Amino acid sequence: MELNFSRYSLGHFPTPIEYLKNISNHLNGPQIYIKRDDCTGLASGGNKTRKLEYLMPDALKKESTLIITVGAVQSNHARQTAAACSILNLKCLIILEQRLKNAPEAYNNSGNIFLNKLFGAEIMLCPKEKEVEEFAKEIIIKKKNEGEIPYYIPVGGSNEIGELGYVECMREIIQEKEKYKFSHIVVASGSGGTHSGTVVGKTYFKSDIKIIGISVKDKKIDQEKKVYNLAIKCCDYINCPYPNKEDIVVFDNYVGDGYGVPTEGMKEAINLMARKEAILLDPVYSGKGFDGLLDLINKQYFKDTDKILFIHTGGAVSLHAYEWAFN
Repeated sequence: MELNFSRYSLGHFPTPIEYLKNISNHLNGPQIYIKRDDCTGLASGGNKTRKLEYLMPDALKKESTLIITVGAVQSNHARQTAAACSILNLKCLIILEQRLKNAPEAYNNSGNIFLNKLFGAEIMLCPKEKEVEEFAKEIIIKKKNEGEIPYYIPVGGSNEIGELGYVECMREIIQEKEKYKFSHIVVASGSGGTHSGTVVGKTYFKSDIKIIGISVKDKKIDQEKKVYNLAIKCCDYINCPYPNKEDIVVFDNYVGDGYGVPTEGMKEAINLMARKEAILLDPVYSGKGFDGLLDLINKQYFKDTDKILFIHTGGAVSLHAYEWAFN
């Protein structure tokens, strides 16, 4: 049963699933696999490519001339949106929120910021005294008055259309289920679209895989509510039964001092993955997500017989902007 919605091919799918043999042996616990959504291909890859494959056709259908989106300074979503606009010959405006206090120059100028410029996007910083969503609304009105037809993509591409990318990802994973027999999926949970999309996919395709979100920003109660509300909207959109609230599981112990703020656990997780498997995680999402998975294994949350799939959401481009955090 496939999704019957407009989709524009931007990436390489299905992405590979790999067994993390060295890390699994190192931990001497459950078997750990990784879904390589860092290998989606668009602008160095990442999970947002899946969402954009459904969002961009909606923009084209509405005859939009300008894509506007928001994110943190080192937003992976912004980079992939800018790249998608390049392919489709659309103008792109990225409104960036400054979430790190006293960030070094490299954070504000390298990594994703540099690539946004290469892809030809216009970059605008949200004033620190304003909420980014409200500021975006002001800019949308201004651009309409200038004759543009703006199409707004929310932070992370996380709405009922963007979520379709991870409903589809769950179809890929479930098709491999007999081969791997996964018991759990673990994913970093930020704007919520990737996490909620997998939950909707689990429901839509009637899977029994347990899904765990590792929050990179909000408290457990707030993140679970956000993910559930996104899932409900997506279920309404595709005419799918609602998931059980018990299907939304979030751990918030790995956020540290805030979104994008480095933690010791994140750095250890990135170092371990690099040195054991030669796979690069990112400092904001997958690094903290994998830190959470490692800690849950050490706390014996999983059985040794479990088979866990970690979804790598990409973002290693931002490592260049975080080199200072590893010194």
